[in-house]
Amino acid sequence: MEAVDLVVIGGGINGAGIAQCAAAAGYSVLLLEKGTIAGQTSANSSKLIHGGLRYLESGQLPLVRKSLAERKALLNLAPSLVNPIPFYIPVYENSRRSPWTIRAGLSLYALLSEFDALGQFKSIPSVHWSKIKGLKLQGLKALYQYWDAQTDDKQLTQAVVKNARTLGAQVIEHAKCTSIEHLNGHCKVHYQLVDDANSEVVEVEALAVVNAAGPWVNDVLDKVQPQIAAEAIEWVQGSHLLLDIPANDGILYLESCFDQRVIFVMPWNEQTLIGTTEIVLEELVGKPEITAAEIDYLLGIYLHYFSEFGDVDTLKTKVVDSFCGVRVLPKQTGNAFDRPRDTLQKSQASHPNLLSLYGGKLTTYRTTATEALDWLEQTIGERQSLADFDKLQLD
Repeated sequence: MEAVDLVVIGGGINGAGIAQCAAAAGYSVLLLEKGTIAGQTSANSSKLIHGGLRYLESGQLPLVRKSLAERKALLNLAPSLVNPIPFYIPVYENSRRSPWTIRAGLSLYALLSEFDALGQFKSIPSVHWSKIKGLKLQGLKALYQYWDAQTDDKQLTQAVVKNARTLGAQVIEHAKCTSIEHLNGHCKVHYQLVDDANSEVVEVEALAVVNAAGPWVNDVLDKVQPQIAAEAIEWVQGSHLLLDIPANDGILYLESCFDQRVIFVMPWNEQTLIGTTEIVLEELVGKPEITAAEIDYLLGIYLHYFSEFGDVDTLKTKVVDSFCGVRVLPKQTGNAFDRPRDTLQKSQASHPNLLSLYGGKLTTYRTTATEALDWLEQTIGERQSLADFDKLQLD
């Protein structure tokens, strides 16, 4: 029977980051992914490395500060994968957020970035408003420009896994965890190859297990013996549309004309990407698919600001692709848009060698990884470090 220090279940960005961080710290690591690396939520995000300007409205200042610090780190560690990009916020006569509100938010954003070069923002003079092709100018009172970053989320996750492998981590795709026995001071993890019904169940002894299965975090906990209590969660679907429309040179941060939310209109492979929605799912079965209501919602907002196509039916002919990501939020009352976006890391006294992750953001995967490493060191002790996690370059 194989024995390792750590088994990580889930090959999304958080599982990949934890495997990389733990391997760099000298731990023997096995990462199990039931599908392919970055095959689910981590390939279907809004593809942004950002501080989360909108989180200021719900008072999540620590998360914004942390996210801005991670934006700076990733721009340095992954310059070929994470690129700065201008964002534009148009403010109209009937906008719910006034020019003063936007300016105050951007000023706080700059302050929380510790006046990083990308923390700068400016008001665009009206003579230059037309540079944003097709944007409605009627009723436009102000146009602000600030900075964040864009990435290919799948390629970034794959790069993290590639680096983890160079540090000695084992990574097995199409490997489904079938059970976890939590014993005194260690766990026995059993997995089977998904594509081979006749494959034997493999048993691995691990001093610690991290459950980073994303939307399926509680499904993994159902496989734990003795039984363990799970957190109450909701699945929130975020959908995007790709339109065969030439992209602008930056990202539009647009207030929804239907509710209190904001969406992004982004360049992606020389086309236009719109997202995201937030729909609470009653169940999680099969591959998430965009709904008709989400399509109408996103296209309706786009037409509110870019009216050249006239109506939703005409604009639908420009849709060339769609994708959906599902994220985990704590089960609460109220609008999903205002829920906390920080990661909850849960370990219980009855199962001290098992850590489960709930939620999290693409931008802050490295801080999630270092927090998991702190738990790992406290649980099974430190190892001889192989590399400095904060200096590992990604390509």
